[in-house]
Amino acid sequence: MALSRVCWARSAVWGSAVTPGHFVTRRLQLGRSGLAWGAPRSSKLHLSPKADVKNLMSYVVTKTKAINGKYHRFLGRHFPRFYVLYTIFMKGLQMLWADAKKARRIKTNMWKHNIKFHQLPYREMEHLRQFRQDVTKCLFLGIISIPPFANYLVFLLMYLFPRQLLIRHFWTPKQQTDFLDIYHAFRKQSHPEIISYLEKVIPLISDAGLRWRLTDLCTKIQRGTHPAIHDILALRECFSNHPLGMNQLQALHVKALSRAMLLTSYLPPPLLRHRLKTHTTVIHQLDQALAKLGIGQLTTQEVKSR
Repeated sequence: MALSRVCWARSAVWGSAVTPGHFVTRRLQLGRSGLAWGAPRSSKLHLSPKADVKNLMSYVVTKTKAINGKYHRFLGRHFPRFYVLYTIFMKGLQMLWADAKKARRIKTNMWKHNIKFHQLPYREMEHLRQFRQDVTKCLFLGIISIPPFANYLVFLLMYLFPRQLLIRHFWTPKQQTDFLDIYHAFRKQSHPEIISYLEKVIPLISDAGLRWRLTDLCTKIQRGTHPAIHDILALRECFSNHPLGMNQLQALHVKALSRAMLLTSYLPPPLLRHRLKTHTTVIHQLDQALAKLGIGQLTTQEVKSR
């Protein structure tokens, strides 16, 4: 009884500032939430989470750029040759990633609008074709790196044979020029062999007019004269039937054509024929897309890569 009287006396002194009902309700709320009575915390400890994350991210990015710059300067001063390879490798990864994103964007657009490969513009078609070749070469490197400790041997092989094992993104500017010249030389070396096979099958052509046209065409090429388009189109029938149809070609002739197309010639003839058919179909589709674009729209690099 005395304790209750003291409480009511305090409430009377305090007046309406704190009523008994408000006091009891506040204690119940704090009791349910499990909080203890204490001094209020400073407002500095309650910053916005978004502001904290942005400040932290900007700090991390700034520090990372500074450390990366110091690391590059260290490599450039003490290991200049390795720094060149490191720079080419990092730039190559960035370009490959950019190609992957572009290829994904093209494929997504094809899927959304129900567009076929041969309906794409020239540059998108060429990008997908080249990206498939790059991915195939990367997958080959990944497969031969699977055995234990084989990755060390793969790194050595990539350094010794960059043209065969690396894609163009990881070539130096000098290598890109040299390798294009090498590929052009490979094509030139296979041309006399192809012409000799054409001359061997001329007697097997039943049409006398086609025999004469093909003989004249081979003679012009051997003399260094570039044949006209109508001279080539007039022989279309020869290459759709026996003896120059794709399924009737001899194995040596198929291998020579594969080398001229920069395709591997160390596969069985059936696989070589299949690859040649697929490759020539893609080239025909690229030519049609290029005719729509216009040859004058090609850049110097695109002309060299053709």
